[in-house]
Parts: sequence; C-alpha cells; structure tokens
Amino acid sequence: MKVLVPVKRVVDYNIKPRVAADGSGVETQGLKMSMNPFDEVALEEAVRLRENGGAAEVIVVAIGPKATADTLRTAMAMGADRAIHILTDEAGGHDGGIEPLAMAHLLEEVVKKEQPGLVSIGKQAIDDDMSVTGQILAARLGWPQATFASKLELLPEGRARVTREIDGGVEVVEVSLPAVITADLRLNDPRFATLPNIMKARKKPIETIEAGSLGADTKPRLETLNVREPAERKPGIIVSSVEELLDKLKNEAKVL
Repeated sequence: MKVLVPVKRVVDYNIKPRVAADGSGVETQGLKMSMNPFDEVALEEAVRLRENGGAAEVIVVAIGPKATADTLRTAMAMGADRAIHILTDEAGGHDGGIEPLAMAHLLEEVVKKEQPGLVSIGKQAIDDDMSVTGQILAARLGWPQATFASKLELLPEGRARVTREIDGGVEVVEVSLPAVITADLRLNDPRFATLPNIMKARKKPIETIEAGSLGADTKPRLETLNVREPAERKPGIIVSSVEELLDKLKNEAKVL
C-alpha cells in the first residue's frame, strides 16, 4: 500500500509573525520557513506504517514555488521514499497563493495518478488555520475520512480504526481504505532528520509538475482586504487586597 503525505511550507512556528508594511498579509521575506508541524506528524505516522509493514511506500507532495523543494528534502530525510513538487508561481508567496480548495483539486490529480491506499495529512496549517484541505480532498475523491486523529490502527480486510479527538473527549471510528486521515499533534512525536539522511536527501530526485498542467481550478475565491496587528492590551495592575479588587471591578471595570 502506498501512503501519500501532503506537506506545506510555512513560517517556522518559533518565529513571531509580522504584518507586511503594505498590510497585504504576513511578512515572509528573510524569515525561517519549515514544514507545517501537523504535516510532520502525518509524515511520521506514514513512515511508521512502512517500518511496521503496513505500507510499502511513502510519497510526499508539496505545492508551492521553487523554495518548497527544501521542505520536500526535509521530508525525505525524515523517511519518505519519493517526493512530488507541484510548482506554482513565485509571485504567489510561500504557498503560491493556492487556497485550500485549489490545493485539494491539485492533490486529487496526484491521488488519481499514484493510487495510494491512504492519504495522511496534517489537520491544519499553522499559517491560515483553515483545517479544511483534507476534508475537501476526501469529498472530491468520494473516500471515507477520519479527522483529528490521535491514534491509527490498520485492521484486516482493508480497514482502519482511528481514535479522533472531539470537544467532549475522544471518538473511535472505523473506515474502509482508501481513506483520508488528518493528523492531530497527539498522534505521535515526529523524529528529527539525522545529518546522514539530510545529506542523502539532497541527492534524491524530486518529481516536478507544473500546477497549470494538472487542469485543476486554482482560481482564488478569497480576497484579503487588509491585515493588521491586534490592538495592544492595556497593562494589568496588582491589587493589595480583595476589597481593592472588588472596588476596581465595580467602579472601573463595571463588571459587578
């Protein structure tokens, strides 16, 4: 069974985002970029499936401009067997300006070509937090889906049992394969790419496909009108007694 793992290049989670001077979005020039943390978890789970005999091959796919190839090489250093780069226009920013709906359209074409038994994808990307790409992809393919997975077990007769996190706790579902699984952070702890594997990944070929050649509809549906920093919060104060606290809540904050 093949496992397809879509990964996204995002601003590193350790960096505080800054709004661009023209208010058009988040400034990405000169910032460290890395693989979306949720996609790292999805990739780790796929590699573990292969190591345990549940999968024969792990294929990573990323959508974006030329610099996105670095993310794919990191994925191969972590254990992926092959990489596919859907190349987009440099002018579109770090993700090529491709919205989740268009990403699902492009990934659908790759799925049709590769015929994987499982798509393992992060539940959301930390740059837009939309959490919809996996669901849209499953709907377009007509495949079962199990979102927010915190545990994955392959069962006999082409089925999988997924423990998924919900507001009230956890829910256990079974799906038939092929299926789309979206990974939550508690699914596993991703491994670090070792230096020898990083060096090997640099020499591995990456299959490059022009986004326009896939025939998918990538027309933007959203328009960003303005991006701005949140309003600064007033500093808090320290009170010396319960009486003073009650007085301020009643007379200043007027919440009592």
